[in-house]
Amino acid sequence: MLMSDRRIAAIPFTDCGEELVDVRAHGLKVDARKQDAAGAFAHVRQGVLTRLLHAQSLLPAGVELLFVEGYRPPALQRRYFEEYSDELARTHPDWQAATIREAASRFVSPPEIAPHSAGAAVDVTLVDHQGRELDMGVRVNASPEESAGACYTDAVGLSDQARTNRGTLKAALSAAGLVNYPTEYWHWSYGDRYWAFTTKQPFALYGPLVLPRQHGTTRR
Repeated sequence: MLMSDRRIAAIPFTDCGEELVDVRAHGLKVDARKQDAAGAFAHVRQGVLTRLLHAQSLLPAGVELLFVEGYRPPALQRRYFEEYSDELARTHPDWQAATIREAASRFVSPPEIAPHSAGAAVDVTLVDHQGRELDMGVRVNASPEESAGACYTDAVGLSDQARTNRGTLKAALSAAGLVNYPTEYWHWSYGDRYWAFTTKQPFALYGPLVLPRQHGTTRR
């Protein structure tokens, strides 16, 4: 099930009012590759953070989560989606708009339903006790084109080590209550529309947010 599916967009949300919190103050290892001046990337909803910390506690000794990106401002999400859609359109000039939208949603969520913009999604991977990323087969944020489909969580052709490491990540995060977007082994969420659909909930818990430059959050 892709994010572009109408059944995902049709799920309503009733925002529960949880604020965005900065994970850097709560003991998770945070990577700087997606860092922005406002520090938005390091924020998630409190319910997501609680589940990440629980997942951390379930990992084997010597293995830790590496937090790559959480909250993504709606304007940035829209830019990512439009840029990737334009790239696909250039590569496949014969594709219709609907086909491009569906293909784009394998890698970037349509902005109107994006879980990152609700503070509901995280991109994470695993590191060892020295902070070295474990072998996951392909890098975090590798597109389907770049990775020849190896970014898919259950991709075929992975090494035994990469498959084992993905299984370790999946077991901990699933047990903590997050759900995976199966085209990206690193993308997990809780409380968004995709989570609601996957877990058969009547509505999502979180809607889009804008993170002001100052403290606190403003809901829209």
